[in-house]
Amino acid sequence: MKIDPYKNKETYFAWKEKVKNGIDGLGIENSNIILSYLQDMEMGLNIARGSKKGPRSYIRLNTLKNRMVLLAKRFYEYFKVDPLVNIQEEQLHILFNNMRNGTIKKQNGKQYISPGDLVRDFKSFWHWHMRIERKKGNIIQDICYSVDDSKDKPKWVYLTEEQIRKLCNDAKYEYRILIMFLYDTGIRSPTELINVKVSDIYNDFKELNIRDEISKTFGRRIKLMLCSDLVKEYVKIKELSSGDQLFPISPPVFNKYLKRLAKKVLGDSESLAGKKYCDISMYDFRHCACCYWLPRYKSESALKYRFGWRKSDKIHYYSEMLGMKDTISEEDLLMDVTKTEIEQRLMKSERDKEIMQERMKHMEEQMKKVINMFGEVSQKNLNNQIVRNC
Repeated sequence: MKIDPYKNKETYFAWKEKVKNGIDGLGIENSNIILSYLQDMEMGLNIARGSKKGPRSYIRLNTLKNRMVLLAKRFYEYFKVDPLVNIQEEQLHILFNNMRNGTIKKQNGKQYISPGDLVRDFKSFWHWHMRIERKKGNIIQDICYSVDDSKDKPKWVYLTEEQIRKLCNDAKYEYRILIMFLYDTGIRSPTELINVKVSDIYNDFKELNIRDEISKTFGRRIKLMLCSDLVKEYVKIKELSSGDQLFPISPPVFNKYLKRLAKKVLGDSESLAGKKYCDISMYDFRHCACCYWLPRYKSESALKYRFGWRKSDKIHYYSEMLGMKDTISEEDLLMDVTKTEIEQRLMKSERDKEIMQERMKHMEEQMKKVINMFGEVSQKNLNNQIVRNC
């Protein structure tokens, strides 16, 4: 069974039980609309035509319920709109624009980091609302098609190979192995990482099988190029059996440890990817792994396979081309057509050389025959001369 480190399923059903009689802080009509929407998403009903079919994950359901409740409260707070399906297009633009420019802040007083996520989730909700009403014979206008749903890429911690080594040197044994494992594999953590078993390691600890059922996208079998011997020794020291978790960690505990370690070793300055070293999390190693492997893989498709990506844009999203360098050589300046032409000339030159060698060989053989004939004639003349003298 797949391990959920954050217990998203339990969290979602506990919330559903709590709001059976209505969502706290919302009117009954607002509550019913949001609960109906979440019920459809839970079952995979009334999904957009171009969207992935089937039930939404519990991670997604928890995200949707938090954001829809937040938006319903914001609509009422600023425009006295209840239920949220009565929101007007202009009000929608005002709310999201003010979230984006910092006029409307979070409850803790901080600015919304990514209001684009809220916009996209509201669009999903509104399009569901349009489909539901269409079935009843009602036509609802799309009021959110022109709302800005762009978002800035989140900042992350970029580490060089040397910085990774420094972290490992100061880390306690178990976490040292884990850091190298994350950096080598680029595995999604904690979701994929926490579900890896010893039995998923193959070929004398040189390959890792990330099973399809634990992957967000697709299963894959990848080579362990940096940490094979370390993991082999770790399993032996820990006396782990095939059915054991390879790294039975608590993600929150490990993340707290990483932050303390990074601050101690690297300080609290800002990394090249915009996030402070002391704010590192285990997921940052997926970004760093992408930066490490990008210049080393010969094909884009092979790199995508290693990281479990279907789209090429993920490569730039995760690496931002950090750590790259210009590797072009003089040979690369020769275009394929030019290289083919040169190769053809070389082949012709080789053939001409072979023909010339054959000719030389033939001439040598002819010369030998001529020399032999002269030798025989000379010997015969000499013999005749001797006979006459006698």
